[in-house]
Amino acid sequence: MSALTSALREFLDAQVLGVLATSPAQGHPRQSVVYYVREGDGLLISSVASRRKVTDVEATAWASLCVMGLERPFPSAVFSGRAEVLTREIGPATAAIAQRLMGAAEPPEEQTDDALAAVGRLILAITIERVAAVTHIET
Repeated sequence: MSALTSALREFLDAQVLGVLATSPAQGHPRQSVVYYVREGDGLLISSVASRRKVTDVEATAWASLCVMGLERPFPSAVFSGRAEVLTREIGPATAAIAQRLMGAAEPPEEQTDDALAAVGRLILAITIERVAAVTHIET
């Protein structure tokens, strides 16, 4: 059974930013503001291979994303679960994230995996297994 209700899917699709939390194998959690797209019951985030959030996901295979609406009453929820680093067939996801980042009507032209790898781009994929701290969202 999916952790996402239709209301949570709509909420995720309506927002563009979230705060990604990862944790190294040893140490304190890290957070960073990221653009994302929802794909089914998962979240996709574009990053650069040298970022610590990437090495954290490689080490722990876990991440969470806190998403907050930007209008009163500021609805929010935290989505967490297994996470992995993707480097193959990431052109469509990277273009979809860029479209959201730019607020464009159409996504930019998809890049090949080789072109994205050449600039260190990859995708962090979170499988949503748990939804917590839901506020001001009818579920």
